[in-house]
Amino acid sequence: MSQQLVIIPTYNEAENILLIIERVLELKDKFHILVVDDSSPDGTAKLVQQYTRQYPEQVFLLQRTQKSGLGTAYIAGFKWALERNYEFIFEMDADFSHNPNHLSRLYEKAKQGCEVVVGSRYTKNGKILNWPKDRKFLSYGASLYARLITGMPVKDPTAGFVCYKRNVLEEINFNNISSIGYSFQIEMKYASWLFGHSICEVPITFKDRERGESKMNSSIIKEAALGVIQMRLHNKKYYQK
Repeated sequence: MSQQLVIIPTYNEAENILLIIERVLELKDKFHILVVDDSSPDGTAKLVQQYTRQYPEQVFLLQRTQKSGLGTAYIAGFKWALERNYEFIFEMDADFSHNPNHLSRLYEKAKQGCEVVVGSRYTKNGKILNWPKDRKFLSYGASLYARLITGMPVKDPTAGFVCYKRNVLEEINFNNISSIGYSFQIEMKYASWLFGHSICEVPITFKDRERGESKMNSSIIKEAALGVIQMRLHNKKYYQK
């Protein structure tokens, strides 16, 4: 059985999901894939089922009854992965903003001993393609804001392309991860850092989606801004099981 699982949360990703699954399956490291779908009305889950039938030992589908937010989707995926004894658990978007080929970079770093590996846009040689200047400014500003408030030495704390080793996720009390949207990524890294787990960043090229609609909106940004202040009030004990 593979030790590595890629969790891909979806909501209305019918235009991308089969292509992204194909690309991950082609990789030499033989990643397993778990799609966590929030009852997408565009039929995303039905498309995934084509692959769960064709590759029943590599591709899996976790269907949820309603759209409940990115954070809860990943937590559902984390619990699923831990129950099945995966050692390396990855987060990745369905829209090709994260290059599937870069999964191997994260995996290699994790195998070298790093416990949380971040696919980083803002470390040396990291890049962003096809974003307007105002969105780049907003993203970099959000990362800088999160670093300043939390004190984490992570250049891209908002990154959603991440590998967690099993021992990191086993230690965190998911019930106390309160962030649902954009700030979920920050809070997971913050909790990991409070526990003293090593966090490494590897450069990636982040590319804006070419198909489908972005899920980013003003309410997500507002939640992130307020959420960072709230999580700064928490200590290690708060996130312990």
